[in-house]
Amino acid sequence: MSSTASTTTTTAAVARAPGSPEARAARGGTRIAYMRYVAGKLGGAAVSLVAVLVTSFFLFRIIPGDPVKAMTHGMPTSAEQLATLRRQFGLDLPLWQQFTDYCAHALTGDLGTSYQFRAPVGELIAQKVPATLLLTGVAVVIYSALGLWLGTRSAWRHGGLGDKLNTGVALTLWSVPSFWLGLLLIIVFSVGVGPVPGMFPTGGMESGSETGIAYVFDVAHHMVLPVLTLVAVGYAQTLLVMRSSLLDEMGSDYLTTARAKGLRDDDVRRRHAVPNALLPTVTMVFINLGHVAAGSILVETVFSWPGLGGLFYQALSVPDLPLVQGLFVVFAGAMIVMNLLADLLYPLLDPRVGR
Repeated sequence: MSSTASTTTTTAAVARAPGSPEARAARGGTRIAYMRYVAGKLGGAAVSLVAVLVTSFFLFRIIPGDPVKAMTHGMPTSAEQLATLRRQFGLDLPLWQQFTDYCAHALTGDLGTSYQFRAPVGELIAQKVPATLLLTGVAVVIYSALGLWLGTRSAWRHGGLGDKLNTGVALTLWSVPSFWLGLLLIIVFSVGVGPVPGMFPTGGMESGSETGIAYVFDVAHHMVLPVLTLVAVGYAQTLLVMRSSLLDEMGSDYLTTARAKGLRDDDVRRRHAVPNALLPTVTMVFINLGHVAAGSILVETVFSWPGLGGLFYQALSVPDLPLVQGLFVVFAGAMIVMNLLADLLYPLLDPRVGR
């Protein structure tokens, strides 16, 4: 009996050995499962991009208004001139032909020519990307880190004064429209109210007269209020999601086991609870990174920030169909790519996801 048990134990140990055929087969099966998982996610992303192309074309065709009449508003224009402009922009073609031409050019990277700026849409977007990346990139990094930290502390000490205060402030800020908060900050800190003097510019990215290190401080000075607006609204969502995820893990048996082994409370939180609570928050963080490309249309418009959000507002007011469509594709494409990266990161955080 003892010999049989010993033989069984030895066989199992050999099977579990890193170089054994069984171990290699297990690793191969895991790789195949992960490759299937990746292929499925890539296929889903490709389908989503195609859907974005279709949606971007038809969605903005329902906007009321004639782009040609909007561009020639206030100028004496004959019917023949209007017809020439429509023919020049391809608006006289049947809708199905406009759609096929749009898709054919978009798949080659050509997003068309802007009606109002008479320049390639790709070049216009490239000119505005740095300003948007600077503003929303800084805001996303700040409010993601702040939300994760405060959400973790609130959940770990849930029910306490700090948790109630953090949750109350987060819920309040999450429900505040970003443009309203931006206007309020301009009134208080740019114009000045009572004893509070106007300390920050009302809008724009720079004063236009600074160079060198003074230019850097000038841009930072202009960024304070729009970044504060984005952080105030964005951190609240991250905090609440992280808090909820961590609370779901609080009663798990593995945390009780970790404590029974003598681990300190901080180690239990940092090494066991937080990593398992990160999956929903990782999705949100990557979606927020997708917002870096989209910027914040309302916040950029309120603060006259020269980024993609302001450009989208200008294009929508005409409507400048090629520019609106191109920006929509860039915004949605960034979200799809970031969501795909989050899906590919999941198996690294939880190996069960890719199996």
